Amino acid sequence: MGEAWQDEWEGDARDWEAAWAEWVAELGGYAKRFETREWLAAYLQGLLGGVERRNCWQLAEARGEAHPYGFQHLLGRAQWDADGVRDAARARVIHALADAEGVLIVDETGFLKKGRHSAGVKRQYSGTAGRIENSQIGVFLAYASCWGQGLIDRALFLPEEWSADRVRCQRAGIDDDVVHQPKTELAREMILRALDAGIPARWVTGDVVYGDSYRLRASLEERNQPYVLAVSGKTYFWQGGVQRAVRDVLAALATDPPTAWARLSAGAGNQGPREYEWTCQPINTPPEAIGQRYLLVRRTLDEGRLTAYLAFAPVTCSLAELALAAGARWAIERCFQETKSQLGLDQYEVRTWHGWYRHITLVMAAHAFLVGCRQRVLKKNLYRFQIDPSRSRSPWPTFAVG
Repeated sequence: MGEAWQDEWEGDARDWEAAWAEWVAELGGYAKRFETREWLAAYLQGLLGGVERRNCWQLAEARGEAHPYGFQHLLGRAQWDADGVRDAARARVIHALADAEGVLIVDETGFLKKGRHSAGVKRQYSGTAGRIENSQIGVFLAYASCWGQGLIDRALFLPEEWSADRVRCQRAGIDDDVVHQPKTELAREMILRALDAGIPARWVTGDVVYGDSYRLRASLEERNQPYVLAVSGKTYFWQGGVQRAVRDVLAALATDPPTAWARLSAGAGNQGPREYEWTCQPINTPPEAIGQRYLLVRRTLDEGRLTAYLAFAPVTCSLAELALAAGARWAIERCFQETKSQLGLDQYEVRTWHGWYRHITLVMAAHAFLVGCRQRVLKKNLYRFQIDPSRSRSPWPTFAVG
Protein backbone atom coordinates (compact mmCIF):
# COMPACT_ATOMS: atom_id res chain seq x y z
CA MET A 1 0.00 0.00 0.00
CA GLY A 2 1.47 3.37 -1.05
CA GLU A 3 2.10 6.24 1.35
CA ALA A 4 -0.60 8.41 -0.22
CA TRP A 5 -3.13 5.60 0.20
CA GLN A 6 -2.14 5.18 3.86
CA ASP A 7 -2.58 8.90 4.41
CA GLU A 8 -6.08 8.71 2.95
CA TRP A 9 -7.07 5.92 5.32
CA GLU A 10 -5.51 7.73 8.28
CA GLY A 11 -7.66 10.68 7.30
CA ASP A 12 -10.68 8.37 7.31
CA ALA A 13 -9.82 7.24 10.85
CA ARG A 14 -9.58 10.85 12.01
CA ASP A 15 -12.93 11.58 10.37
CA TRP A 16 -14.51 8.61 12.12
CA GLU A 17 -13.12 9.71 15.50
CA ALA A 18 -14.57 13.17 14.99
CA ALA A 19 -17.90 11.68 13.85
CA TRP A 20 -17.94 9.42 16.92
CA ALA A 21 -17.33 12.33 19.29
CA GLU A 22 -20.11 14.29 17.58
CA TRP A 23 -22.49 11.32 17.76
CA VAL A 24 -21.84 10.69 21.45
CA ALA A 25 -22.35 14.38 22.19
CA GLU A 26 -25.65 14.37 20.29
CA LEU A 27 -26.95 11.35 22.17
CA GLY A 28 -25.76 12.83 25.46
CA GLY A 29 -28.31 15.58 24.91
CA TYR A 30 -31.03 13.07 25.80
CA ALA A 31 -29.63 12.61 29.32
CA LYS A 32 -30.17 15.15 32.11
CA ARG A 33 -27.11 14.53 34.27
CA PHE A 34 -23.43 14.65 33.35
CA GLU A 35 -22.80 11.27 34.99
CA THR A 36 -25.56 9.68 32.92
CA ARG A 37 -24.06 11.10 29.74
CA GLU A 38 -20.69 9.65 30.71
CA TRP A 39 -22.14 6.17 31.32
CA LEU A 40 -24.17 6.34 28.12
CA ALA A 41 -21.03 7.10 26.10
CA ALA A 42 -19.14 4.31 27.87
CA TYR A 43 -21.91 1.82 27.16
CA LEU A 44 -21.92 2.70 23.47
CA GLN A 45 -18.15 2.39 23.31
CA GLY A 46 -18.32 -0.96 25.09
CA LEU A 47 -20.88 -2.27 22.58
CA LEU A 48 -18.44 -1.44 19.79
CA GLY A 49 -15.48 -2.95 21.66
CA GLY A 50 -14.09 -6.45 21.73
CA VAL A 51 -15.64 -7.95 24.86
CA GLU A 52 -16.98 -11.47 24.51
CA ARG A 53 -20.49 -10.59 25.74
CA ARG A 54 -22.03 -7.14 25.87
CA ASN A 55 -23.64 -7.28 29.31
CA CYS A 56 -23.15 -4.91 32.22
CA TRP A 57 -20.66 -7.15 34.03
CA GLN A 58 -18.30 -7.64 31.11
CA LEU A 59 -18.62 -4.07 29.85
CA ALA A 60 -17.71 -2.84 33.35
CA GLU A 61 -14.76 -5.23 33.59
CA ALA A 62 -13.44 -4.10 30.19
CA ARG A 63 -13.67 -0.48 31.40
CA GLY A 64 -11.74 -1.28 34.57
CA GLU A 65 -14.73 -0.87 36.91
CA ALA A 66 -14.90 -2.92 40.08
CA HIS A 67 -18.64 -3.49 39.69
CA PRO A 68 -21.35 -3.00 37.02
CA TYR A 69 -23.52 -0.62 39.04
CA GLY A 70 -23.00 2.35 36.72
CA PHE A 71 -24.19 0.46 33.65
CA GLN A 72 -27.01 -1.19 35.57
CA HIS A 73 -28.17 2.22 36.76
CA LEU A 74 -28.03 3.50 33.16
CA LEU A 75 -30.34 0.73 31.96
CA GLY A 76 -32.58 0.81 34.99
CA ARG A 77 -33.14 4.04 36.90
CA ALA A 78 -31.13 6.84 35.28
CA GLN A 79 -33.10 9.62 33.61
CA TRP A 80 -32.62 9.71 29.87
CA ASP A 81 -34.92 9.63 26.86
CA ALA A 82 -34.70 6.25 25.10
CA ASP A 83 -37.26 7.25 22.47
CA GLY A 84 -35.28 10.39 21.75
CA VAL A 85 -32.16 8.28 21.19
CA ARG A 86 -34.22 5.98 18.96
CA ASP A 87 -35.33 8.94 16.85
CA ALA A 88 -31.74 10.18 16.62
CA ALA A 89 -30.57 6.72 15.49
CA ARG A 90 -33.35 6.61 12.92
CA ALA A 91 -32.38 10.03 11.61
CA ARG A 92 -28.74 8.96 11.29
CA VAL A 93 -29.65 5.78 9.41
CA ILE A 94 -31.93 7.69 7.04
CA HIS A 95 -29.31 10.40 6.49
CA ALA A 96 -26.87 7.70 5.41
CA LEU A 97 -29.22 5.48 3.41
CA ALA A 98 -32.08 7.66 2.13
CA ASP A 99 -33.03 6.82 -1.41
CA ALA A 100 -36.16 7.13 -3.55
CA GLU A 101 -36.11 3.34 -3.92
CA GLY A 102 -35.79 2.75 -0.14
CA VAL A 103 -37.76 0.01 1.61
CA LEU A 104 -39.26 -0.22 5.11
CA ILE A 105 -39.02 -3.80 6.41
CA VAL A 106 -40.81 -5.20 9.45
CA ASP A 107 -39.87 -8.46 11.15
CA GLU A 108 -39.44 -10.03 14.56
CA THR A 109 -36.63 -11.82 16.33
CA GLY A 110 -36.51 -13.90 19.49
CA PHE A 111 -34.40 -13.52 22.62
CA LEU A 112 -34.03 -16.83 24.45
CA LYS A 113 -34.38 -16.48 28.22
CA LYS A 114 -34.40 -18.61 31.35
CA GLY A 115 -37.03 -18.22 34.06
CA ARG A 116 -40.28 -16.28 33.96
CA HIS A 117 -39.39 -12.84 35.30
CA SER A 118 -38.01 -11.02 32.24
CA ALA A 119 -40.65 -8.67 30.82
CA GLY A 120 -42.85 -10.41 28.26
CA VAL A 121 -41.09 -13.78 28.46
CA LYS A 122 -43.09 -16.97 27.86
CA ARG A 123 -42.92 -20.23 25.96
CA GLN A 124 -43.69 -19.10 22.43
CA TYR A 125 -42.50 -19.72 18.91
CA SER A 126 -39.14 -18.10 18.22
CA GLY A 127 -37.86 -17.89 14.69
CA THR A 128 -34.37 -17.56 16.16
CA ALA A 129 -34.62 -21.05 17.65
CA GLY A 130 -36.97 -22.41 14.98
CA ARG A 131 -39.25 -23.88 17.66
CA ILE A 132 -41.27 -23.02 20.77
CA GLU A 133 -38.88 -21.80 23.48
CA ASN A 134 -38.92 -19.66 26.59
CA SER A 135 -38.23 -16.28 25.00
CA GLN A 136 -39.01 -12.63 24.52
CA ILE A 137 -40.07 -11.44 21.07
CA GLY A 138 -39.00 -8.08 19.69
CA VAL A 139 -40.65 -6.55 16.64
CA PHE A 140 -38.31 -4.35 14.59
CA LEU A 141 -38.46 -1.95 11.69
CA ALA A 142 -35.52 -1.55 9.32
CA TYR A 143 -34.74 0.72 6.39
CA ALA A 144 -32.82 -0.56 3.37
CA SER A 145 -31.58 0.97 0.13
CA CYS A 146 -28.73 0.53 -2.32
CA TRP A 147 -26.45 2.03 0.37
CA GLY A 148 -27.15 -0.59 3.03
CA GLN A 149 -29.58 -1.30 5.84
CA GLY A 150 -30.16 -0.32 9.46
CA LEU A 151 -32.67 -0.75 12.30
CA ILE A 152 -34.82 2.29 12.98
CA ASP A 153 -37.48 1.20 15.51
CA ARG A 154 -38.29 -1.53 18.02
CA ALA A 155 -41.11 -2.84 20.22
CA LEU A 156 -41.22 -5.59 22.82
CA PHE A 157 -44.20 -7.92 22.41
CA LEU A 158 -46.29 -8.31 25.59
CA PRO A 159 -48.29 -11.58 25.62
CA GLU A 160 -51.92 -11.54 26.78
CA GLU A 161 -51.13 -13.56 29.91
CA TRP A 162 -48.73 -10.83 30.99
CA SER A 163 -51.18 -8.04 30.25
CA ALA A 164 -53.82 -9.77 32.42
CA ASP A 165 -51.45 -10.07 35.40
CA ARG A 166 -50.73 -6.49 36.49
CA VAL A 167 -48.83 -7.57 39.61
CA ARG A 168 -46.40 -9.49 37.43
CA CYS A 169 -46.17 -6.47 35.13
CA GLN A 170 -45.33 -4.17 38.03
CA ARG A 171 -42.52 -6.46 39.14
CA ALA A 172 -41.06 -6.28 35.62
CA GLY A 173 -41.34 -2.48 35.50
CA ILE A 174 -44.19 -2.47 32.97
CA ASP A 175 -46.30 0.66 33.28
CA ASP A 176 -50.05 0.32 33.83
CA ASP A 177 -50.85 1.84 30.44
CA VAL A 178 -48.84 -0.84 28.60
CA VAL A 179 -51.18 -3.63 27.49
CA HIS A 180 -51.10 -6.53 25.06
CA GLN A 181 -51.06 -5.59 21.40
CA PRO A 182 -50.73 -8.04 18.50
CA LYS A 183 -47.37 -8.00 16.77
CA THR A 184 -49.11 -6.70 13.66
CA GLU A 185 -50.34 -3.67 15.58
CA LEU A 186 -46.87 -2.96 16.96
CA ALA A 187 -45.58 -3.16 13.38
CA ARG A 188 -48.33 -0.89 12.06
CA GLU A 189 -47.55 1.77 14.67
CA MET A 190 -43.83 1.71 13.88
CA ILE A 191 -44.41 1.90 10.13
CA LEU A 192 -46.84 4.81 10.43
CA ARG A 193 -44.44 6.58 12.81
CA ALA A 194 -41.68 6.27 10.21
CA LEU A 195 -43.91 7.49 7.39
CA ASP A 196 -45.15 10.41 9.52
CA ALA A 197 -41.49 11.34 10.02
CA GLY A 198 -41.14 11.73 6.25
CA ILE A 199 -38.92 8.72 5.60
CA PRO A 200 -38.61 8.18 1.83
CA ALA A 201 -39.87 4.64 1.28
CA ARG A 202 -41.04 3.37 -2.05
CA TRP A 203 -42.08 0.05 -0.50
CA VAL A 204 -43.10 -1.58 2.77
CA THR A 205 -42.44 -5.30 3.07
CA GLY A 206 -42.66 -8.09 5.64
CA ASP A 207 -43.39 -11.78 6.09
CA VAL A 208 -46.70 -13.61 6.52
CA VAL A 209 -47.12 -12.64 10.18
CA TYR A 210 -47.62 -9.05 9.03
CA GLY A 211 -48.96 -9.60 5.51
CA ASP A 212 -51.97 -11.52 6.84
CA SER A 213 -53.10 -8.40 8.73
CA TYR A 214 -55.88 -6.64 6.80
CA ARG A 215 -55.66 -3.67 9.18
CA LEU A 216 -51.96 -3.18 8.39
CA ARG A 217 -52.51 -3.43 4.64
CA ALA A 218 -55.51 -1.08 4.79
CA SER A 219 -53.54 1.52 6.76
CA LEU A 220 -50.89 1.57 4.04
CA GLU A 221 -53.45 1.80 1.25
CA GLU A 222 -55.13 4.75 2.99
CA ARG A 223 -51.83 6.59 2.58
CA ASN A 224 -51.34 5.25 -0.97
CA GLN A 225 -48.14 3.62 0.32
CA PRO A 226 -47.01 0.76 -1.93
CA TYR A 227 -46.27 -2.56 -0.24
CA VAL A 228 -45.36 -6.18 -1.01
CA LEU A 229 -46.26 -8.40 1.95
CA ALA A 230 -46.04 -12.19 2.12
CA VAL A 231 -49.33 -13.90 3.01
CA SER A 232 -50.36 -17.38 4.11
CA GLY A 233 -52.71 -19.70 2.28
CA LYS A 234 -55.57 -18.85 4.64
CA THR A 235 -55.73 -15.23 3.45
CA TYR A 236 -58.67 -14.29 1.20
CA PHE A 237 -58.97 -11.66 -1.52
CA TRP A 238 -61.57 -10.55 -4.02
CA GLN A 239 -61.13 -10.98 -7.75
CA GLY A 240 -64.03 -9.85 -9.88
CA GLY A 241 -67.14 -10.82 -7.93
CA VAL A 242 -65.54 -13.87 -6.32
CA GLN A 243 -63.77 -14.21 -2.99
CA ARG A 244 -60.80 -16.54 -3.34
CA ALA A 245 -58.41 -18.17 -0.89
CA VAL A 246 -54.69 -17.84 -1.55
CA ARG A 247 -54.22 -21.58 -0.99
CA ASP A 248 -56.66 -22.36 -3.84
CA VAL A 249 -54.79 -20.07 -6.23
CA LEU A 250 -51.46 -21.66 -5.29
CA ALA A 251 -52.89 -25.12 -5.87
CA ALA A 252 -53.99 -24.09 -9.37
CA LEU A 253 -50.67 -22.42 -10.17
CA ALA A 254 -48.76 -25.56 -9.18
CA THR A 255 -50.08 -27.22 -12.34
CA ASP A 256 -49.47 -24.29 -14.73
CA PRO A 257 -46.98 -24.74 -17.58
CA PRO A 258 -43.55 -23.06 -17.20
CA THR A 259 -44.47 -20.42 -19.80
CA ALA A 260 -46.75 -18.79 -17.22
CA TRP A 261 -43.75 -17.78 -15.14
CA ALA A 262 -40.95 -15.23 -15.57
CA ARG A 263 -37.47 -15.89 -14.17
CA LEU A 264 -36.39 -12.74 -12.30
CA SER A 265 -33.96 -11.67 -9.59
CA ALA A 266 -35.12 -10.85 -6.07
CA GLY A 267 -31.87 -8.99 -5.42
CA ALA A 268 -28.21 -9.78 -4.89
CA GLY A 269 -27.14 -12.68 -2.70
CA ASN A 270 -23.82 -13.96 -1.39
CA GLN A 271 -23.36 -16.06 -4.52
CA GLY A 272 -24.93 -13.78 -7.12
CA PRO A 273 -28.51 -12.83 -8.00
CA ARG A 274 -31.25 -14.61 -6.04
CA GLU A 275 -33.37 -15.86 -8.92
CA TYR A 276 -36.88 -17.31 -8.78
CA GLU A 277 -39.83 -17.69 -11.11
CA TRP A 278 -42.57 -15.12 -10.66
CA THR A 279 -46.10 -14.43 -11.77
CA CYS A 280 -48.73 -11.91 -10.71
CA GLN A 281 -52.34 -11.03 -11.42
CA PRO A 282 -54.40 -7.92 -10.60
CA ILE A 283 -57.11 -8.29 -7.96
CA ASN A 284 -59.88 -6.02 -6.71
CA THR A 285 -58.75 -2.59 -5.54
CA PRO A 286 -60.80 -0.06 -3.52
CA PRO A 287 -62.16 2.59 -5.91
CA GLU A 288 -60.67 5.43 -3.85
CA ALA A 289 -57.14 3.99 -3.94
CA ILE A 290 -54.51 5.42 -6.27
CA GLY A 291 -52.90 2.19 -7.35
CA GLN A 292 -53.58 -1.46 -8.01
CA ARG A 293 -53.67 -4.55 -5.81
CA TYR A 294 -51.87 -7.65 -7.03
CA LEU A 295 -51.46 -11.26 -6.03
CA LEU A 296 -47.76 -11.99 -6.54
CA VAL A 297 -46.42 -15.55 -6.45
CA ARG A 298 -42.81 -16.74 -6.25
CA ARG A 299 -41.64 -20.24 -7.21
CA THR A 300 -38.24 -21.70 -6.30
CA LEU A 301 -36.17 -23.04 -9.19
CA ASP A 302 -35.16 -26.30 -7.54
CA GLU A 303 -38.17 -27.65 -5.68
CA GLY A 304 -40.97 -25.50 -7.09
CA ARG A 305 -42.08 -24.22 -3.66
CA LEU A 306 -44.64 -21.41 -3.90
CA THR A 307 -44.79 -18.25 -1.79
CA ALA A 308 -47.64 -15.76 -2.13
CA TYR A 309 -47.65 -12.00 -1.61
CA LEU A 310 -50.32 -9.34 -1.65
CA ALA A 311 -49.06 -6.15 -3.23
CA PHE A 312 -50.31 -2.62 -3.71
CA ALA A 313 -48.44 -0.58 -6.29
CA PRO A 314 -48.82 1.97 -9.08
CA VAL A 315 -50.46 0.54 -12.20
CA THR A 316 -47.22 1.18 -14.08
CA CYS A 317 -45.21 -1.09 -11.78
CA SER A 318 -43.52 -4.04 -13.50
CA LEU A 319 -43.29 -7.64 -12.34
CA ALA A 320 -39.51 -7.21 -11.98
CA GLU A 321 -40.03 -4.28 -9.57
CA LEU A 322 -42.47 -6.30 -7.47
CA ALA A 323 -39.97 -9.15 -7.31
CA LEU A 324 -37.19 -6.88 -6.10
CA ALA A 325 -39.46 -5.36 -3.46
CA ALA A 326 -40.39 -8.83 -2.17
CA GLY A 327 -36.72 -9.80 -2.01
CA ALA A 328 -35.75 -6.69 -0.05
CA ARG A 329 -37.17 -8.23 3.14
CA TRP A 330 -33.97 -10.21 3.71
CA ALA A 331 -32.04 -7.02 4.49
CA ILE A 332 -33.47 -6.99 8.01
CA GLU A 333 -32.02 -10.46 8.60
CA ARG A 334 -28.58 -8.99 8.01
CA CYS A 335 -29.36 -6.30 10.59
CA PHE A 336 -30.25 -8.98 13.13
CA GLN A 337 -27.14 -10.98 12.31
CA GLU A 338 -24.82 -7.98 12.67
CA THR A 339 -26.35 -6.55 15.83
CA LYS A 340 -26.52 -9.93 17.58
CA SER A 341 -23.13 -11.26 16.60
CA GLN A 342 -21.14 -8.02 16.82
CA LEU A 343 -23.02 -5.59 19.09
CA GLY A 344 -24.73 -7.81 21.67
CA LEU A 345 -28.36 -7.18 20.73
CA ASP A 346 -29.35 -10.41 22.51
CA GLN A 347 -26.68 -10.43 25.24
CA TYR A 348 -28.40 -8.24 27.81
CA GLU A 349 -29.11 -9.48 31.33
CA VAL A 350 -31.81 -7.01 32.28
CA ARG A 351 -35.30 -8.18 33.22
CA THR A 352 -37.34 -4.99 33.20
CA TRP A 353 -39.41 -3.48 30.40
CA HIS A 354 -37.45 -0.23 30.33
CA GLY A 355 -34.14 -2.08 30.64
CA TRP A 356 -34.92 -4.02 27.46
CA TYR A 357 -35.83 -0.87 25.55
CA ARG A 358 -32.73 0.97 26.74
CA HIS A 359 -30.27 -1.77 25.83
CA ILE A 360 -31.89 -2.40 22.44
CA THR A 361 -31.98 1.33 21.67
CA LEU A 362 -28.30 1.79 22.49
CA VAL A 363 -27.39 -1.17 20.27
CA MET A 364 -29.40 0.47 17.48
CA ALA A 365 -27.52 3.73 18.09
CA ALA A 366 -24.15 1.94 17.87
CA HIS A 367 -25.25 0.19 14.70
CA ALA A 368 -26.48 3.50 13.22
CA PHE A 369 -22.97 4.90 13.64
CA LEU A 370 -21.52 1.94 11.73
CA VAL A 371 -24.18 2.32 9.03
CA GLY A 372 -23.02 5.90 8.49
CA CYS A 373 -19.35 4.83 8.38
CA ARG A 374 -20.09 2.14 5.82
CA GLN A 375 -21.96 4.55 3.59
CA ARG A 376 -19.02 6.95 3.67
CA VAL A 377 -16.62 4.13 2.76
CA LEU A 378 -18.85 3.06 -0.11
CA LYS A 379 -19.10 6.57 -1.52
CA LYS A 380 -15.35 7.16 -1.21
CA ASN A 381 -14.54 3.85 -2.85
CA LEU A 382 -16.93 4.53 -5.70
CA TYR A 383 -15.37 7.96 -6.20
CA ARG A 384 -11.83 6.52 -6.18
CA PHE A 385 -12.87 3.78 -8.58
CA GLN A 386 -14.28 6.34 -11.02
CA ILE A 387 -11.10 8.47 -10.90
CA ASP A 388 -8.57 5.66 -11.28
CA PRO A 389 -9.79 2.03 -11.35
CA SER A 390 -6.20 0.74 -11.41
CA ARG A 391 -5.36 2.36 -8.02
CA SER A 392 -8.61 1.76 -6.26
CA ARG A 393 -9.71 -1.32 -4.44
CA SER A 394 -13.25 -2.61 -5.03
CA PRO A 395 -15.87 0.15 -4.90
CA TRP A 396 -17.91 -1.94 -2.46
CA PRO A 397 -17.26 -1.56 1.30
CA THR A 398 -15.63 -4.17 3.49
CA PHE A 399 -15.94 -2.18 6.73
CA ALA A 400 -16.36 -4.74 9.50
CA VAL A 401 -19.05 -4.37 12.14
CA GLY A 402 -17.64 -4.14 15.64
